[in-house]
Amino acid sequence: MNVIEFHTWNSRAKSIDKPDRMVFDLDPGEGTPWQHVQEAAMLVRALLEELGLDCWLKTTGGKGLHVVVPLTPRLDYEAVKNFSQAVVQHLAKTIPSRFVAKSGPRNRVGKLFVDNLRNGHGATTATAFSARSRPGLGVSMPIRWEQLRELKSGAQWTVAIAREYLSFQREDPWADYWRKRQTLTAAMRRLAAAAG
Repeated sequence: MNVIEFHTWNSRAKSIDKPDRMVFDLDPGEGTPWQHVQEAAMLVRALLEELGLDCWLKTTGGKGLHVVVPLTPRLDYEAVKNFSQAVVQHLAKTIPSRFVAKSGPRNRVGKLFVDNLRNGHGATTATAFSARSRPGLGVSMPIRWEQLRELKSGAQWTVAIAREYLSFQREDPWADYWRKRQTLTAAMRRLAAAAG
């Protein structure tokens, strides 16, 4: 296909207007230490679990991490995007020293922008195992939550070492992801109650 990066929508062809995943892209601003990115991933996971949602983790192959929530494809893109925006705004309001909900480099110096714009219709996210078109050619890698502590960066694996790393893996860290069915209905109510 003559490309380096592969990006996909959050829905499949058979149900193109109804996403089957929701993505939170943890994008660190200038001067944000890696430890804050790791802590941010844990905080996002904790909030999602409080809302009754399971989530999975992958490196971006760049500076940050992706927290991915599998969904039963029932709601349209607008509803999923609005919910993800409400989650991000809740994070920024609750922990303003770490999170910002507004994009732009000036807004996130020393903080993390949690990008929910990946959840809009037609928006895409770098796929798992995709190389990234940046210095070092980092690879977006699905990982277990238990690996988060050991990570050194969002580009820990590169095209030079990813294949060797994968050859020693015996289990799919996302095995349960493919079997998980969950909707946002109850989570929406819980978030509204927490925000109200």
